[in-house]
Amino acid sequence: MVSQARDKVFEVLGTVMDPEIPTLSVLDLGMITNVHVSDDGVRVRLLPTFVSCPATSYIRANIKEALTRSGFVNPEVEMESELSWSSDRVTERGRELLQAFGLGAPVQIDGLLDLSTIESVACPHCGSANTEMRSMFGSTLCRSIHYCNDCRQGFERFKPL
Repeated sequence: MVSQARDKVFEVLGTVMDPEIPTLSVLDLGMITNVHVSDDGVRVRLLPTFVSCPATSYIRANIKEALTRSGFVNPEVEMESELSWSSDRVTERGRELLQAFGLGAPVQIDGLLDLSTIESVACPHCGSANTEMRSMFGSTLCRSIHYCNDCRQGFERFKPL
């Protein structure tokens, strides 16, 4: 029974979308670090993408609401404080969804971040690598602004961290 309930929790979490990128779930973004299901209830650990991300409380409330709607009584959503989120946590599906949404996806950095990794990104519109970063700061803390020299489109990129 516990494994079925755990599977159901993950199914529900797959429907909780990031409010800033509504095609990505909290699972796609790698924001869930643990799910504990017992006879006493459900406890989910949520890892924010940025410590000061203003969407975190909203996401937390959405997780609780979605689990409650699915029949879980008084689910707990705890903030993860022992780990730091990294863009390496974004799933392959999440990277594909970012591209389809029109955002440049972060590359795997495996803890090694340098300026070229931040600046270099394929254009989500045409796929060209002939792009340049215009600003390290986009519309949110987790994005930067880039420009494609081939298709001449501006775009934001989900920053690698």
